[in-house]
Amino acid sequence: MQSLPTVILKPGEADRIVAGHPWIYQSSVIRLTRSAPEGALVQVKDHRQRFLGTGFYHPQSKIAVRMLASDRIEVNQAFFEERIRAALAVRQKHLPGATSFRAVNAESDFLSGLVIDKYEDVLVIQISSLGMEQRKPLIVAALTAIFSPRAIVERGDAIARKFEGLPEAHGVLAGLLAGPVPIKLNGLQFEADVLAGHKTGLYLDQQDNYPRVARWAKGAQVLDCFSFLGGFGLHAARAGAAHVHLLEQSAEAVAAATRHAAANGLAELCSFETVNAFDWLKAQTTRSPHEQVIPRWDLIVLDPPSFTRNRASVPDALRGYKEIHLRALKLIKTGGTLATFCCSHHVNSSLFQDTVLSAAFDARRILRRIAVYSQSPDHPIIPMIPETEYLKGFAFEVVR
Repeated sequence: MQSLPTVILKPGEADRIVAGHPWIYQSSVIRLTRSAPEGALVQVKDHRQRFLGTGFYHPQSKIAVRMLASDRIEVNQAFFEERIRAALAVRQKHLPGATSFRAVNAESDFLSGLVIDKYEDVLVIQISSLGMEQRKPLIVAALTAIFSPRAIVERGDAIARKFEGLPEAHGVLAGLLAGPVPIKLNGLQFEADVLAGHKTGLYLDQQDNYPRVARWAKGAQVLDCFSFLGGFGLHAARAGAAHVHLLEQSAEAVAAATRHAAANGLAELCSFETVNAFDWLKAQTTRSPHEQVIPRWDLIVLDPPSFTRNRASVPDALRGYKEIHLRALKLIKTGGTLATFCCSHHVNSSLFQDTVLSAAFDARRILRRIAVYSQSPDHPIIPMIPETEYLKGFAFEVVR
């Protein structure tokens, strides 16, 4: 192996890297021993010249180096095959029956800047780092060797690409694909529009939580807010709900969820409304001073999109979370269940729970916590990389 350019870190900056975090910021670097092109493989040493590992270099990005390994490596097709197979083994261990899942989750699988979602026999890749972008042919070749997919699609429209100076890139990289991909999640039929749908087609991080929440649905009147393609609502219907009402702002998502309900023989148990869930909840709980809100729901699911992209917007996000919980808690019967989720990395579990409890105080409801949720195991959490943990949730029983 040829000698690599060396990135020397400032004193005190090595510990985080030794502990496993893959990002080295420009502010942590003393110098580069010799010039290196953007996206090049470099070695990293601390200020005492002790070797720390290798990674991709980007002098124009806030993240100067994305670490790949704590030893010296060659980044070729064999490297990607080994890493992707290791990631696949984690999914096979923790989601043994799943046929659609996130196959590679960037930093969680030690491939910073690379996400791969598997929808049955179709793969969707998202690349958000220059080093990975330059090696896209190697990644496609590795995926072809491992999965023999019907098609490999790129959805490179992530905002993160802009920070690496990368343009949007999307389309079919290999194979042929026309129209949505039929998939199964926990035995239910869905379709993923991997070419034009949201994210890479749908959200896979709740796959493990859908049946866990559905356990509270038997015989229940269920309200699924921010329902998207119907994941929570349809699982609740299959679990024996008396009726499920799904709220979603996107008309396209509502149309898809309606098709999913029909495909699974659940249409008669479900009703759909194209509406902003905030506005709907507000309308349902707005009364004159002497009117009471009559609770009518046994189970309410709140799974909104992230309310914050950065720490500065956290206070506004918390006000939004409190508002929807205050409204929802007024609509749940005593003895009913609230299943609620937050997908913002910047709002941790304790802060999220405190916000829910603050809403409960204002609504004069007492809650019993009966379940704690996290992201499905195909989105692994590495505690030394806090950015890998973002989804958290709770189920609360309304005591009174």
